[in-house]
Amino acid sequence: MPLPRRSFKLSAKSLLQWGVVGGALFFLLKAFGDHWQEVATIRIDAAGWVWVAIALLTTLGAHLWSGWVWSWILRELGHPVPGRWAMQVYLVTNIAKYLPGNVWHFYGRITAAQARSIGVGVAILSVVLEALLMAAAALMAAIVGLPRVGWLLQGLALAIALLAIHPRLLNPVLSRLSRSKAKGVSSSLNAPPAHSSRETATPLALARYPLKPLLGELGFFALRSAGFLGIVAALHSLTLANLLPVMGAFSIAWLLGLVIPGAPGGIGVFEATAIALLQPNLSPGIVLGAVAIYRLVSTAAEALGAAIGVAIRSRRTLG
Repeated sequence: MPLPRRSFKLSAKSLLQWGVVGGALFFLLKAFGDHWQEVATIRIDAAGWVWVAIALLTTLGAHLWSGWVWSWILRELGHPVPGRWAMQVYLVTNIAKYLPGNVWHFYGRITAAQARSIGVGVAILSVVLEALLMAAAALMAAIVGLPRVGWLLQGLALAIALLAIHPRLLNPVLSRLSRSKAKGVSSSLNAPPAHSSRETATPLALARYPLKPLLGELGFFALRSAGFLGIVAALHSLTLANLLPVMGAFSIAWLLGLVIPGAPGGIGVFEATAIALLQPNLSPGIVLGAVAIYRLVSTAAEALGAAIGVAIRSRRTLG
């Protein structure tokens, strides 16, 4: 008896996700196997540990800031919320992106938004728009950080990226992605998607160009890039000549880790892409050491952020 079509689709999706993770991990293991002797010789001196500490603080600052920007996104969608509340929810839920399924951080934010009488459609739209604006910010950083393509092409690509988030072009994309995200969250919970009659009767869309949230996400990505550059500086002296190429490679690696499905938190995809793109500018040992330390620092920053979020929530409850 043939399997139902939906079961086949779910199996094919799971197969693709495991294939992405498996391919990235195989690449990483091969790279470490080929260059483990170089990695073993890496030493971090006192100045290097200062750079690592700076990287940790700037990465933590990026998450704090991103939570505040989420409040701006909700405001653009007609639901103003306190920035402190949005930051606390964002920090507490962010660590859940490492759980299998890669939707639990979204589910936590959607549930918290519903508790403030924000419709599920608006909540889903806010997390989808946040991801798209983050992707646009990373793309812009990649365009600026890859000078080899020429300033004319860079300017054209930048104009296309800015135009792509215009409401006339973005609203149809947001509508489709919101429906897809709702189905993904519901399927992960084995529950039917939630809808309200008011939301289904009124299409959800951006009324104006999301300039302020975009600038906010650019600030977030600037802090994330600074964190990675701090890790590289702890292992290797950075010059103006390789500063932009390293930032551009990081931007592309982070972007692919965000948009490629399968790896919770971009694990494997980010590292494999960064290694492939950075080797022309840095030695393989430095690249491998940098991506490994950055993953540890990034995860530690997210754990610290979650602890701060819990502390803020506890203080507000006691108060």
